[in-house]
Amino acid sequence: MAEILHITSSSAWAASQDQSRHVDPSLESEGFIHCSEAHQVLGPANRLYQSRTDLVLLKIDTERLSKRLVYEDSYGHGSFPHVYGPINLDAVVDVVPFPCGDDGSFSLPPALT
Repeated sequence: MAEILHITSSSAWAASQDQSRHVDPSLESEGFIHCSEAHQVLGPANRLYQSRTDLVLLKIDTERLSKRLVYEDSYGHGSFPHVYGPINLDAVVDVVPFPCGDDGSFSLPPALT
């Protein structure tokens, strides 16, 4: 099973339960949902979400995704997985708390190391 990760807020994840799918604002603005592999996730987390304490990581089984998954360059930061549509909830195999440390930066949660 190949897994990718998606950073989202715990409230956005909770709202997804009512909709039976997860939709990120980037789907409307860019046409896809940004994801990462485990070895990539700290770059965007520390660049875009510094000091956020309300985040979770969605662990997604790529074989269960109902929408197209494409690896593409992400603003010059390398090739990242992008999901072209809402993420179906049955593809999410785990939800891992992702709080920042005391200095506002992120490190991999023990569940991912």
